[in-house]
Amino acid sequence: MLVERKDRKKAWLTMVLELNYKFRRFKPSDLEGVIRINRECLPENYTPLFFMNLYKRFPETFIVAEVNKEIVGYIMCRIETGIPSFKLLGITKKGHVISIAVLHNHQQKGIGYALMRESTQAMVNYKAKECYLEVRESNLPAVGLYKKLGFEIARTLRNYYADGEDAFVMAIQLPVSME
Repeated sequence: MLVERKDRKKAWLTMVLELNYKFRRFKPSDLEGVIRINRECLPENYTPLFFMNLYKRFPETFIVAEVNKEIVGYIMCRIETGIPSFKLLGITKKGHVISIAVLHNHQQKGIGYALMRESTQAMVNYKAKECYLEVRESNLPAVGLYKKLGFEIARTLRNYYADGEDAFVMAIQLPVSME
């Protein structure tokens, strides 16, 4: 089963590579494209200042996906200090996925998987010991993706989103090999 899982992950990454997707760190000239994707794909939108603040503070964890020099997806994260999701006591450094989005016509091609993989590796460089995110309970494709990556549902946040929908908090211990 472990071999089959690794083969499936390699197949996803191979598919991404065959489609000429490129993953790289965000740069300020990408801001317009990232904001466009955020507004097109997600109900939660951020100001340009918010995006730039995260970029300046945690540049390694703000990654874009592009094809033919067009940005088709992004992930932005920050590093926080807080109570661990997997232990009862102590304080730990945690990576927090703030936002991830891929244009609809580029979804289901392994881009989200690769963005998550790249960002969690970058979180390890910041000495994060775990990664967490919030996801709408109704976003079953995203919940499935995070579970494939090894994330577990840590708890539910009632009425988390502006429209009243609940969110799952999902977490994974780092460092992990997601290859």
